[in-house]
Amino acid sequence: MNVLVKSATIVDPKSDFHNQTVDILIEKGTISQISKRIQNPKNYKEIRRDNLHVSQGWFDSSVSFGEPGYEERETIANGLDTAAKSGFTAVAVNANTNPVIDSYADISFLKSKAEKHAVNLYPIGALTKHSDGTDLAELFDMKTAGAVAFYDYQHPIANPNLMKLALQYASNFKGLVCSFPQESKISGLGVMNENVTSTSLGLKGNPALAEELQVARDLFILEYTEGKLHIPTISTAKSVELIRAAKQKKLDVSCSVAIHNLIYTDEHLKTFNTNFKVLPPLRTQKDIDALISGVKDGTIDMVTSDHNPIDIEDKKIEFDYAKYGTIGLESAFGALNSIFTIKKTVELLTNGRERYAMDTTPIAVGNSANLSMFNPNSTYTFTKDHMFSRSKNAMFEGHNLKGNVYGIIANNQLVIQ
Repeated sequence: MNVLVKSATIVDPKSDFHNQTVDILIEKGTISQISKRIQNPKNYKEIRRDNLHVSQGWFDSSVSFGEPGYEERETIANGLDTAAKSGFTAVAVNANTNPVIDSYADISFLKSKAEKHAVNLYPIGALTKHSDGTDLAELFDMKTAGAVAFYDYQHPIANPNLMKLALQYASNFKGLVCSFPQESKISGLGVMNENVTSTSLGLKGNPALAEELQVARDLFILEYTEGKLHIPTISTAKSVELIRAAKQKKLDVSCSVAIHNLIYTDEHLKTFNTNFKVLPPLRTQKDIDALISGVKDGTIDMVTSDHNPIDIEDKKIEFDYAKYGTIGLESAFGALNSIFTIKKTVELLTNGRERYAMDTTPIAVGNSANLSMFNPNSTYTFTKDHMFSRSKNAMFEGHNLKGNVYGIIANNQLVIQ
């Protein structure tokens, strides 16, 4: 693939051209020239867009598709196309399929389905067999096959000894163990944040305590094992405090937050719109303020769309019985860019690769082109026209967003809207 990107402002602190507006010549997938003005004698395809900005390719650490088993929700092919149109060049894909991704063969299957796509798919293997929390899965075999982490998606590990063994075993090959922060005996049958709002709506509450107990437990176990832990999608102020203290003690811990937990409170459930039913649940403004502070000071290492397509039959039902989840890849950039500066937004969307043992590719001559292209200043209302996923369970539908994506250049391919 040969292409000339014209008048693009580079947003990449690791590049010598950071904050400069330049032309970028890409030949056979590699950046061959960066300059104020580049001629095009070979008549390569030119990319010109209003207020064009480029950065290193974005990465999402928690994406769910459906294949195998739930293709009606999403397929791998369309999921990766959605990621590309949303500006992502890499996604880590959860194991919540049917069957659960918990073996060498399963990891190989996911990777084979993603071959030759512009977006790199990085499989996350299940931490326990069938994600049932009883026995450890084939962690080393999955690591050998290409798994970048191990996580029973939204299934907490109830047995603390199992968590201890997982951290100890995975440390032998530098495996990243993920633990969903919820104590199920405390959360019970709660379907939203336990608060005055849940009481007024007559819905069972899932208290912040359920998350914070699990986070505290896992950090104690981490300190004992000296392992490598990632806590995905925290949602409470106390969780931020606990992880901040753990990092001050130099524990090897990272964490993420779902973008919607930075924007919406549990007040938005008053309409009983099941697209707002997510796990962890939407919390309070106090929690949002603490989460945003944690993002700004680096306590929270990365953000995620926590993209989880759910078919209409499992969403358009009574709130108590609706499945958890919202799609989020398509709205991720516009939502983040609405609350942070463009520099911080790009930083958050490119963080996480090193934690998942992936290479980074600064925008420089001689490097492979791995670029996300966008306009940070446009504003629009997010509608179904902006949804590329097969499922349309979007929490951000009707929300005003800032910044739109043009596409990506990655793996010697161009995907552009």
